[in-house]
Amino acid sequence: MNIDASARIDPAADLLRLDRQLCFPLYAASNLVTRRYRPLLAKLGLTYPQYLVMLVLWEHPIQSVGDLGDQLHLDSGTLTPLLKRMERADLIRRERDPADERRVLVKLTGAGRRLRESAAEVPASLMRQLELRIDDLEHLRDAVQAFVASLCGKDTVRSTENQEA
Repeated sequence: MNIDASARIDPAADLLRLDRQLCFPLYAASNLVTRRYRPLLAKLGLTYPQYLVMLVLWEHPIQSVGDLGDQLHLDSGTLTPLLKRMERADLIRRERDPADERRVLVKLTGAGRRLRESAAEVPASLMRQLELRIDDLEHLRDAVQAFVASLCGKDTVRSTENQEA
């Protein structure tokens, strides 16, 4: 009698089940939250990644491209075209750092600064859509931030180990 090999796998121990993965709920949550942002940001003329850039620049109006990439966990291949589109929209200006010509600085324009006022309603609108208590959202945010920090630390350790090899 031939028994299908998959029939013998203990579902509770099968690490390849979708519901046992950490990556999938993170991926799904990211996609679903980004979709919720889309109509709110469309009113501002921003995509979600552009909104993230603006959040950083509203807090710190001058950033190097490298620092922006580090804060947003984006590589320059992703960030550069994004910044070019934002520059064409007159939200930012890119300039060489006079102290170090190798560095490119990103600066808010007047239009970019003024957009902050219109964007002020975005977080509250999103919170209303999520229908979760503020303390639950803060706990989730803090846990995910700690997880990201842990991953960044592990990446740093790995890249240091690779350099020593």
